[in-house]
Amino acid sequence: MTGRHVGSPEPDHEHVVLLDESGAVIGTALKATVHTTDTPLHLAFSCYVVDSDGRTLLTQRAPAKYTWPGVWTNACCGHPALDEELVGAVRRRLAHELGIRGAVEVTPLLPDFRYRAVMDNGIVENEICPVFLARVPAGVTVTPDPSEVADHRWVTPAEFRALIATGDVHVSPWAVLQMRDLPGDEWSAAGWPTAAVSPTPTGAPTPTS
Repeated sequence: MTGRHVGSPEPDHEHVVLLDESGAVIGTALKATVHTTDTPLHLAFSCYVVDSDGRTLLTQRAPAKYTWPGVWTNACCGHPALDEELVGAVRRRLAHELGIRGAVEVTPLLPDFRYRAVMDNGIVENEICPVFLARVPAGVTVTPDPSEVADHRWVTPAEFRALIATGDVHVSPWAVLQMRDLPGDEWSAAGWPTAAVSPTPTGAPTPTS
């Protein structure tokens, strides 16, 4: 295995979980080759990191990323391994991609989110992509993996919506769609609505924390 960032180790030959139209698992495929002009439906997740001041963490995807390099987006995204609980996969990516570790509270927000998007070069993203919230204290240390993240900043939800509306920066298509579905601009309240459960690749519910 090649040297990696200080976050949780990621396999050099990561696979994604392939799904049929009902969301049932039908197999796996190598992540490095799955994204084409005819990308099959597969399982992913998105995570919004929100601190105790109600700010959300935005990240700029590294220029070497195969899909949507250089765009700004939510804190992190990823793909669970076969039979891996989604909450565990979220925590794994938070550690690997952003250096955020420990007892992070992770709860599902949009468990049924799905999207398909096409890059200018024709490469397709096609995912069932449950959306999660991770709560962290204000001032938490973020140490991004430079192979994943080119830059990061903390903004209020209202500021993020303004960035999307003005087009001042390029924002990922999934984050644009997710922000349409996420409620309001005050994200610090502990009672912010969350979903009760979110599906795993096996269809069993994940724990919410």
